Amino acid sequence: MPHLIRVQSAEPLETPRIRVVFTNGEQREIDLTPYIATGPIFEPVRTDPTFFPTVTVDGGTLTWPNGADIDPDVLYHGGTPPWAQAAPHPEEARS
Repeated sequence: MPHLIRVQSAEPLETPRIRVVFTNGEQREIDLTPYIATGPIFEPVRTDPTFFPTVTVDGGTLTWPNGADIDPDVLYHGGTPPWAQAAPHPEEARS
């Protein structure tokens, strides 16, 4: 079974940037703009300069006190967050 890479620690920088250390030891500075750009749950994260730095790591995931979170797989692999992906057309889902 492959080892999942999760967030070990995070240091908020100037909004929307964050320094993340992953469980494999890799460290990155990540621009969170694509992950917090939409959605009401991310509104305080992107608009309130006192809220962004309240980020913590819970279970290997970036989280904020209002329940907003960012999947570590999305951060590590640079993918599209699941909530931002288009749902498959019902015809495609049956194939």
